[in-house]
Amino acid sequence: MQLYTINAGYFKLDGGAMFGVVPKSIWSKLNPSDEHNMCNWALRCLLIESEGRLILVDNGMGDKQDSKFFSHYYLNGTDTLDGSLARHGFTREDITDVFLTHLHFDHCGGSIMRQGDQLVPAFPNAIFWSNEKHWQWAVTPNDREKASFLKENILPIRESGQLQFVDTTQGIEFARDFSIRFVNGHTESMMLPQLKYKGRTLVYMADLIPSLSHVPIPYVMAYDTRPLDTMVEKKEFLEEAVQGDYLLFFEHDPVVEVCSLQMTERGVRSKEVLRLEDL
Repeated sequence: MQLYTINAGYFKLDGGAMFGVVPKSIWSKLNPSDEHNMCNWALRCLLIESEGRLILVDNGMGDKQDSKFFSHYYLNGTDTLDGSLARHGFTREDITDVFLTHLHFDHCGGSIMRQGDQLVPAFPNAIFWSNEKHWQWAVTPNDREKASFLKENILPIRESGQLQFVDTTQGIEFARDFSIRFVNGHTESMMLPQLKYKGRTLVYMADLIPSLSHVPIPYVMAYDTRPLDTMVEKKEFLEEAVQGDYLLFFEHDPVVEVCSLQMTERGVRSKEVLRLEDL
């Protein structure tokens, strides 16, 4: 197995929404906001090369929405999904599997692109993987998440015939050395890839722990549908991660790709900050 970091750009979200009940006087020291209270966040995807498969985990926002949509999210930076793939010698056509942790627009928007008047898969040779529980949650969205589940990102995947579902059994294997953790606090049946890599366990954190700043238990996003469940899931995972010396791969941290953990007097905190390519 070989892993590659795929940077699909940066965007901004309200700092208060990203840190929930944590006051700005505290979180602003971790991720300073601009004059509009917006903090910068990464759209960091993961590419997994294993046994003839090229698996892309999440794919950012894409570029098919109109200017009004993007004006809310302040896209910035020079990184693009295509550019990041090219730096590792790959193209969209090489991707065999697109593994979607969940179907919020900042995780799956790059799945579909505009081709004239049509919406078509941006990865023409790939199978797109979700799970039936989350898919149904997304296509019949609740009022809280409706703005995050965009039909133009989701329905064309099914219409293409390239959609498949994984079983929602906790710890089920998706590929060799690739198992899936299911968590429900952020949204129903979000999938976290857990990988055996170079003798270590690495977990793609998606929105359970979106950044290094979110490692402390109370740091839970206001976007989460079941924040108390998120806290339980985080606590259980972090205890396991310290015990097993896991590596955490952050999808949204603007600076940190990977960290290890340690137990301190204040609870679980980061131990070592790393880049994927340095493992």
